[in-house]
Amino acid sequence: MEAIELVQEAKAGSREAFLSLIRMNESFLYSIAQGILSSKPDTFDAIQETILKAYKEIVKLREPAYFRTWLVRILINECRRVARHNRKVIPVEQLYEQRAPSYALESDLELMDLLDGLDMEHKEIVVLYYLEDLPIKEIAAIVELSENGVKSRLHRARLKLAVLLKDPVLKEELQ
Repeated sequence: MEAIELVQEAKAGSREAFLSLIRMNESFLYSIAQGILSSKPDTFDAIQETILKAYKEIVKLREPAYFRTWLVRILINECRRVARHNRKVIPVEQLYEQRAPSYALESDLELMDLLDGLDMEHKEIVVLYYLEDLPIKEIAAIVELSENGVKSRLHRARLKLAVLLKDPVLKEELQ
């Protein structure tokens, strides 16, 4: 069954159709949330809340062809909410953490740490563009910006990432 048909069935109240849509998009949702948020529990919380909100609000979705964009927009808003909440809490591990400077990315963890050096609006764009290979046009629809706005944020994010790659100690100063 095609995704548009599943969306129409889900809008009509079919739980099975909604679950099929979520299964079709679960790895996509996970990789976006993991790219934006730094911990697995936060990632899972954001995804869970996204699914719950999408299930409750799917009847309001006007255009079934944009289900995926709509779902990612909900996810990004949930990631923002989790990140705002996390700014208020400092994990004990971070109080004792000392890092040696790193000039090359040798693992996914280093990439995630580097992304943590970006503010949320730039991090979202970088994750969607580089990690998820979404086109500028689709990113613009997801984050509700013009295509030029997305390109501008992507450019500023690249500049910040270049600085962070050269001197990771500056990470705190950029935030």
